[in-house]
Amino acid sequence: MYPAELVRPMSEELTRNGFIGLTTPEQVTELLEKNEGTVLLVVNSVCGCAAANARPGARMAAQNAKKPDTLATVFAGVDGDAVSTAREFLLPYPASSPSIALFKDGKLVHFLERHHIEGRSATLIADNLKMAFDHFC
Repeated sequence: MYPAELVRPMSEELTRNGFIGLTTPEQVTELLEKNEGTVLLVVNSVCGCAAANARPGARMAAQNAKKPDTLATVFAGVDGDAVSTAREFLLPYPASSPSIALFKDGKLVHFLERHHIEGRSATLIADNLKMAFDHFC
């Protein structure tokens, strides 16, 4: 587990911009078992090489005219049980941090794994998500 003072700025980069921080398995289950509406879930990470662009990419995408009903995040290496529960909803994809998932009516409809994020700019990540939002939201 990472120290709270280390991850706070990385966590707040999303939560102060409208993302709900999910810290318990119950919160994750309650949100992702919804059978109505759309949810964007960011599996946040301290990884500077990928998460440094995932967070701003998700924030930029959330400014799109069409966007998910709910924006949420779990933090890998911090909220272990919540992340484990979230990863159950992300199957059959392997565990990946950071990653970004879009759910519609309780079903996973779009997913960016770490290898889709790493080495890409925040703008490219946002553009990918905006296309998914325009299609599914």
